[in-house]
Amino acid sequence: VQLQASGGGLVEAGGSLRLSCVASGRTFSTYTMGWFRQAPGKEREFVATIGSSGDNTYYADSVKGRFTISRDNALNMVYLHMNSLKPEDTAVYYCAARRTTVLLTNVSQYAYWGQGTQVTVSS
Repeated sequence: VQLQASGGGLVEAGGSLRLSCVASGRTFSTYTMGWFRQAPGKEREFVATIGSSGDNTYYADSVKGRFTISRDNALNMVYLHMNSLKPEDTAVYYCAARRTTVLLTNVSQYAYWGQGTQVTVSS
């Protein structure tokens, strides 16, 4: 499967952005999807994951209550709605996929990755 992330940009602290990720293929509804981010000089870190049906989600503590992951299986899309953005949310954000029935939170667990989209939050 191929993934293409978009929606990043420059936003002031307290603002909102919605990231999108479109997947190729006809089996999108069988994939667990995740969002990760990587700031300069830091390792890639988990942000959020959503199960194949969209019923189950899990978030990193740092974004819980501010970010929401969702998906539209009819459109092969996964979204990350980001509210109350902080300067420390600045990073390149990546979507990832793996064909499985469980939620995944580790980089090494995902088989497919998008190219990343830059999010910059100014103070």
